[in-house]
Amino acid sequence: MKQLYLIPLAFLFFACKNEVREKPLEGKVEREQITVVTKVSGKVAEIRVQEGAFVHAGDTLVILDIPEVDAKAEQAQGALQSAEAQYNMATKGATRGQLVQLQAKVDGLKEQYEFAGKSINRLKNLLRDSLVSQQQYDETYAKYQGAKNQYLAAQAEIEEARNGARYEQQVMALGQKERALGAVAEVKVAAREKYLIAPQDMSVETVNLNVGELATAGYAVINGYINNATYFRFTVPENRVGKLNRGSEVVLRVPYLDNKEIKGRVVAMKALSSYANISTAYPDYDNQLTVFEVKVVPQDHAEVSDLLTKTLVVLQAP
Repeated sequence: MKQLYLIPLAFLFFACKNEVREKPLEGKVEREQITVVTKVSGKVAEIRVQEGAFVHAGDTLVILDIPEVDAKAEQAQGALQSAEAQYNMATKGATRGQLVQLQAKVDGLKEQYEFAGKSINRLKNLLRDSLVSQQQYDETYAKYQGAKNQYLAAQAEIEEARNGARYEQQVMALGQKERALGAVAEVKVAAREKYLIAPQDMSVETVNLNVGELATAGYAVINGYINNATYFRFTVPENRVGKLNRGSEVVLRVPYLDNKEIKGRVVAMKALSSYANISTAYPDYDNQLTVFEVKVVPQDHAEVSDLLTKTLVVLQAP
């Protein structure tokens, strides 16, 4: 009679031994990262955020000290003022004070020209009577011609000042003004790079520099995570991936929060082709099977906003 009980006990033992329990699919809490970098080199003058802080798009995170930009701003502003003055003079003519100065110049040159004319007339008579040398007469005549040319040039200058510059000169002055405006605009753009601004709502993970340190162009000063960008990453071998589909709803458990359940949705599935990625993500896989990365997003982002990045999360079997 005892042998009658041994048969079912042995059957149950071997049945339990042959039963295969699948390992639960384990993944990690991930967040989309964001980096704030510098476009121009400068020293850190002020840091307005702390690690772990939440900031909104447009908030100032860091202020840089860039002396070269300030110097170029002054130079560009001075060049613009000069170009504007030249353009105004070319289009509107000279001011009243400038006209007075030019008239005084014309009157002075006119007197010199008339005096030189009288002198050359006297020398003509003396030269005819051989009372002066030809060289002395030629020297005086040269001065007379010089005084005449200066007087005519001054007359043309005051006439131009009264009537405005020629069209070609106005165009040239306008071009100089536009170049100066472009230089000022360029400096203003560079000046805005002194302020490192949050590109979108984000949480600050690390601040990589301290006040007084040099930030070279392209340096990652702030690292952080995008708000509402938490997701869960799982690596699934091909013999189990068939149970998951894009768009399907799943339930997750967070072990460090007493297996708190979170509802999610599968949004992406892709094969991992890199051996390094496979061996790191799923070290005990069968190397004959392809391993897939499955991305799951939470249905309620507010529910996962406080989850710690890189913590373990378990995907319940569908």
